[in-house]
Amino acid sequence: MANGQANGQWYPPEWPDRIRALAAGTLTPVTPKRAATVMLLRDTGTTGSGPAVHMLRRRTSMAFAGGAYAYPGGGVDPRDDDRAIGWAGPTRAWWADRLGVDEAGAQAIVCAAVRETYEEAGVLLAGPTGDSVVGDTTGDDWEADRAALVDRELSFAEFLDRRGLVLRSDLLGAWARWITPEFESRRYDTWFFVAALPVGQRTRNASTEADRTVWITPADATAGYDRGELLMMPPTVATLRALAEFGTAAEALASAPGRDLTPVLARARLSGDEVVLSWPGHDEFTKHVPGTDPASAPTPSDPTGGACA
Repeated sequence: MANGQANGQWYPPEWPDRIRALAAGTLTPVTPKRAATVMLLRDTGTTGSGPAVHMLRRRTSMAFAGGAYAYPGGGVDPRDDDRAIGWAGPTRAWWADRLGVDEAGAQAIVCAAVRETYEEAGVLLAGPTGDSVVGDTTGDDWEADRAALVDRELSFAEFLDRRGLVLRSDLLGAWARWITPEFESRRYDTWFFVAALPVGQRTRNASTEADRTVWITPADATAGYDRGELLMMPPTVATLRALAEFGTAAEALASAPGRDLTPVLARARLSGDEVVLSWPGHDEFTKHVPGTDPASAPTPSDPTGGACA
């Protein structure tokens, strides 16, 4: 079976067996890899609609969350903590305190957020000075550099240096932190950030992992999820619901410093023969999976949802 879906929630059918194996001590949790993802926002100009967020749909062939909608993002590159990187905005020490890691780790996470946004959406949160941002990032020369970053032929520090740019960490706001459940075969410790689309830049589907990208308001995205039309993982839905409270991108960014970054990690327990899966603080995602009969597991449906990480 491929990825399953229940009310729009991405739900792999192998989870119950893996949860039981974890409870029995026969499954050793994989160490999560640090990662970062960015919710790019832009104002719609429509009163009451709030800002739109840039989302991509992961190809159905992807082993992890195929068919699910998500935001641009990915894992930390070992070179993302290169001290030679051009840097502007809050210090590494400030980010270390905010993200709950050491300074090298903080730089790597912030760098990954900016790098992955450029790699997957073509949007670059960097500029020639600490108070400027590059404009149009399209063209063959930019694409050659982006491809070199994706292929890891070029580090992000080398890319910025070649371009005479500094990373604008002040354009990011740390929003949330979610850790993939212990029973998953692919695990990530992911920091979610918000950022406004820089003036003069535009998003595009630059990712080989996505088959579609959209700008959609958080309210419309969560409504699609609630109807079972848009497939998403719990962190995506939770961050969208939080974003829906804000009328503009600036308001969302201004609220970021006060956001709680306590990691959210799913909990699984056995109640008789039933598996109970929950995410602390997010009751809507709680699942009760009875027995071991495959017929009782969530059934897969069209992962495209007929519509929009």
